This record gives sequence, C-alpha cells and structure tokens, in this order.
Amino acid sequence: MAATGSEGEGSSGQKGRSGDEQHRAGERGLADAFRAVAWAFLGVRKRRSFEGDVHLNPVHVVLVGLLLAAAFVVVLVMLARFAAG
Repeated sequence: MAATGSEGEGSSGQKGRSGDEQHRAGERGLADAFRAVAWAFLGVRKRRSFEGDVHLNPVHVVLVGLLLAAAFVVVLVMLARFAAG
C-alpha cells in the first residue's frame, strides 16, 4: 500500500498545475510548433532552435504543418486566379 501512496503523490505533483498553467503551456507549445514549422517552410533554422524542437509535441507539429500547407495552397490558387483574370 505504501508504494501505491507514493505513486499517487508523484502523479498528483505532475498534475498539480492549475488549468491556467496547463492552458498557457499548451499555447506555448502550439506557438513554438507554429514557429518551427514556419521556419522549416523557409528552410532557415539555427542549430540551437533545431535542437530545441525535440521537445515539441509531434501532434502539434503535424497539425500546424498541414494547416500551413493548406494555407499555402489556397494562396497559390488565389494568386493563379487573380493572374488569369
């Protein structure tokens, strides 16, 4: 029983953050993913930033990548229609 109690204390310490702190951490992670994907689209990255990307949530990176790729396609289609008259 003592082992179960110590596991419970450890997990509650990690989940002890308030909802605001978790929300801000999620926003920061999404903003960092957006920044990393945007720089990757341009092909310009500093080594230190590249190494920091290891801590990003892969789901965020994939979702932001798909969103930015779709936005890029929409902009290209709009430019093509504008140029065609």
